[in-house]
Amino acid sequence: MTWRHRSVEVNPINMRDAHEIERDVAALARSPNGGLIITASGAAIRHRELIITLAARQKLPAVYWASFFVTSGGLISYGADLLDQYRRAARYIGRILKGEKPAEMPVQAATKYELAINLKSAKALGLTVPPSLLGRVDEVIE
Repeated sequence: MTWRHRSVEVNPINMRDAHEIERDVAALARSPNGGLIITASGAAIRHRELIITLAARQKLPAVYWASFFVTSGGLISYGADLLDQYRRAARYIGRILKGEKPAEMPVQAATKYELAINLKSAKALGLTVPPSLLGRVDEVIE
């Protein structure tokens, strides 16, 4: 296998309002080999449909932090399993209610992640998902 050193240019976009998102995504689409990485935020959730629509319209591959973006038409998501996070939080609360001091409890990081792919979105972008990746996916949307 040959490894190539590639440079990546990161251009954060503001998501304060729909106009700003549309302008910045359109600008990103004009650059070669562009793509979107949508991180967890209230703004991303609030503008979810717009972001998914713009990514599809501009033919930009996009990776999201949660699978509900993929079930809404996004291409791919990779992030912490939210249901697992809620269960772990509930166990923490139970321990606190039983008398443990929160300051003495260890900080927990996500241990379970999920990968979801929307094959219809991949096809619309002209992408072929390799079988080796499909074998690792937790959820496939067709």
